[in-house]
Amino acid sequence: MAALRGKSGLVGELSAEFAGTMILILFGCGVVAQVAAGGALTDPPGGLGDHDSIAWAWGLGVTMGVYVAARLSGAHINPAVTVALAAFKGFPWSKVAPYALAQTAGAFVAALLVRWNYGEALAKADPGHTIKTQGVFSTLPANGNPALPVHEWGAFRDQVIGTAILLLLVMAITDLLNSPPGSNMAPFVIGLVVVGIGMAWGTNAGYAINPARDFGPRLASFLTGYGGAWRDQYGNLYFWVPILGPLVGGLLGAGFYKAFVGRFLPSPVPEPPGRVPAPEAGDTGKD
Repeated sequence: MAALRGKSGLVGELSAEFAGTMILILFGCGVVAQVAAGGALTDPPGGLGDHDSIAWAWGLGVTMGVYVAARLSGAHINPAVTVALAAFKGFPWSKVAPYALAQTAGAFVAALLVRWNYGEALAKADPGHTIKTQGVFSTLPANGNPALPVHEWGAFRDQVIGTAILLLLVMAITDLLNSPPGSNMAPFVIGLVVVGIGMAWGTNAGYAINPARDFGPRLASFLTGYGGAWRDQYGNLYFWVPILGPLVGGLLGAGFYKAFVGRFLPSPVPEPPGRVPAPEAGDTGKD
């Protein structure tokens, strides 16, 4: 049987990143639309899910997105992952910008689909398309709650920490010299990491931990009626926080793993004598 050969190079990689990130956002923004917009219309309100269902759906979105894209591109589906892998794992810097653009485009298209599909619920729950349902598409400090006094820099701190946790664990889970999950279970385990971050680090900034996940849907919402999409509940320009914070945090988390774990792991070496039978004298290897 002929060996499998790659057919598309960078185009295929970018296509996979687009598709994988699109799947992530279809699950992620979709569940928030169901909980926030659809749930606001149930009697009593809140009948279509809660924070835990949001955390689980985002984690499952990551898992399914990784399974979609892994063979072709490695399934970064997050510019913070791409930048960290370029800095610490030898991923080509020349591919960073194309990957980030493909990821953002996939998130943008997925958010448009969510906006279209949930248009009636969003219009009924929030006729003015205000901060009340902006969180369906993009994150806000304290999830838009003015009672919790978290502003831009507090949210920035939160995004640095949350994304550092993500990249530290992604590096550990995918490191073949460590103890990676077997049976192609790494995407599932990485999805559980996102569930855990959502449940433990979702209060201060909505755990974007992914610039494409936030900017693509934020742009989609702005173009479809959410005029205040670039600002937070205080009127401050906010869109930069879930872009810059994850990029910084990803580098810190990946660097932490390399410094505290990766450099102490054994290097790959040839199989020791006796593990692979050596050919006998005069054996040509032919029948």
